[in-house]
Amino acid sequence: MAVGLTACGGGNEPSKAAGESAKASNEPAKQTQASASKYPEKPFIVVAPSGAGGGWDKTARSLTKVLAETKLVDQTMTVENKPGGGGAVYMAEYATQETKNPYKLFVSSPPIVINNLKKEGNSPFGYKDTTPLAQLTKDYGAIVVKADSGYNDVTSLLNDLKADPKKLTIAGGSAPGSMDHLIAVLPAYKFGIDPKALKYVSYDGGGEAIAALLGGNADVIATDVSSVSEYLKAGKVKVLAVTSTERLSGDLKDVPTLKESGVDAEFTIWRGIFGPKEMSADELAYWERTLKALSETEEWKKELQANAWESQYKSSTDFVKFLGEQELLIKDLLTALNMSK
Repeated sequence: MAVGLTACGGGNEPSKAAGESAKASNEPAKQTQASASKYPEKPFIVVAPSGAGGGWDKTARSLTKVLAETKLVDQTMTVENKPGGGGAVYMAEYATQETKNPYKLFVSSPPIVINNLKKEGNSPFGYKDTTPLAQLTKDYGAIVVKADSGYNDVTSLLNDLKADPKKLTIAGGSAPGSMDHLIAVLPAYKFGIDPKALKYVSYDGGGEAIAALLGGNADVIATDVSSVSEYLKAGKVKVLAVTSTERLSGDLKDVPTLKESGVDAEFTIWRGIFGPKEMSADELAYWERTLKALSETEEWKKELQANAWESQYKSSTDFVKFLGEQELLIKDLLTALNMSK
């Protein structure tokens, strides 16, 4: 099942040539846009609808940093964290209060679809209440335990859960029925365990879930690969399995996929950027040009590598089509888990 700040925050300074090249490649587009519209005329806010440290937060900060470094956006871009309900709280605010504000964008991923389809704690708002601007990356889920855990493979963990579903506390950075929960319960469901019997504790964002694991308040967490890679490098956690179709590279090259572990399940986490529902054609065209140019810069490619993300750019039109397909797939999964509204 494939479900796919003001600029700062470390990283190497880009070369002057690279920055000028990126700016030059966007210059004709800027000139054309300027003749039709004065947008943008003031600073932008990019919202990560979660706490600091998770995938949304990292994506928003990487995006704004590279857009500033490459001069693709001349206006200041600030990241704001708006946690709550696995993204549902901010989605409600955005869909009702920011429908005509093209200077406030936000980052999201499958929860924007999941929250709108699940039975409990669902959101009346979803991607159709926004203007999807572009998909930027894809990531995968990971089943993670502390470095000193007695579990060294996901099969042993699932066998214990099958014998006693309440034996372990499973944590995730999203509400029940949302993305981290689905990453946690999908392998259990495919292993013949009743997902409703599992002891799942939700946190606002992957960073809080990892803190719960390291603090001894959870035995295992389900999260995204990019959120856990730095803790793996530091020797603080073990990754038992990933939800990709094939083994990943780099620090995760020795981690088996769920399918390798005998569990017929996979889960792709896409990430994209969204604007308000009532964007003008000029405003949408500006972001289509800018985000396409971003995806082709060396600075962005380095940022992807640093965060263990894979590039997967989709234009606004292709992104909307993809989201419609995802809606059907996620609804099928939630229905199978008796979590669909």
